Amino acid sequence: MPATRSPAKPPSKGVVSIEGHELIITNPDKPMYPQMGITKLMYLQKLIELAPYLLKYTANRYLTTIRYPHGAGDEKFFYQKNAPEPLPPFVRTAAYQGINYVVLDSVATLVWLGNLACLEFHPSLHYIGEEHPAEWLIDIDPSREEEPRIMEAAALAGDALKRIGISSIAKTSGATGVQLYIPIPKNRYTFLQLRSVGHFIGKYLTETHPSLFTIERLKKHRGELIYVDYLQHWQGKTLSAPYTPRARPYATLSTPLKWSEVAANCSPRDFNLLTIGARLEQMGDLIDQVPPQSLEPVLQFLGSASVR
Repeated sequence: MPATRSPAKPPSKGVVSIEGHELIITNPDKPMYPQMGITKLMYLQKLIELAPYLLKYTANRYLTTIRYPHGAGDEKFFYQKNAPEPLPPFVRTAAYQGINYVVLDSVATLVWLGNLACLEFHPSLHYIGEEHPAEWLIDIDPSREEEPRIMEAAALAGDALKRIGISSIAKTSGATGVQLYIPIPKNRYTFLQLRSVGHFIGKYLTETHPSLFTIERLKKHRGELIYVDYLQHWQGKTLSAPYTPRARPYATLSTPLKWSEVAANCSPRDFNLLTIGARLEQMGDLIDQVPPQSLEPVLQFLGSASVR
């Protein structure tokens, strides 16, 4: 009887060349998003597709990643702040407050991190070596996992900003919330100034829509209200970068939205690793459509109000 051969196992590793650097890719067939059928190799391909957009918001910043060694949905994950060892020679790092952070500024570094099962990328809110905020973000954070009012809340917050002359872009967090992204001039405003305007917006929303919004910091005291988080935007803290994947079953990622999409009550699940490529090819980076915003009028108003 002829000997039978067992099916050949898929290769457990391979080598790719990116930007002149050779990277070893381990377990390319490992499921990263099992529910969506996305393997590690597919994930890395999607990261390369996202790189021109994602790197705009991670280069020259201190990076925190969240690693899921067994893929999205697994309970075993950990935050990575200190650069992991061994460190390839092409990976840049920057020290801040005793931590040696990775600087995500190249496709090779992005793929290297992806191979380490980094499924989320959270950059600092200020540039390396600088004290001023790079942009302004207000986090519209639901208190429950499924929140059908989240786009309504984002629209109301965006309208509140517009009423005081500030244009913004809504972006899904990639998880359950929505963030309002406001480009600002470089080195113009302090974190404290942005926090004061954020508090003003949050207080206005809670007073005009008390059944929808809260600025209560403690989640246990919020009930089902949606939290206007203006406090997270601070030096040393992070928020999800535009276009970062998130470790969610539907492979969602943080995606800038058109206000018409917000008004149509779009679902964050619609913006995922399998759909983002066509969207970016058609729309580009929507954040580019909003110029840096002047906050002087509202800051002057708040300053005069404080001395009355």
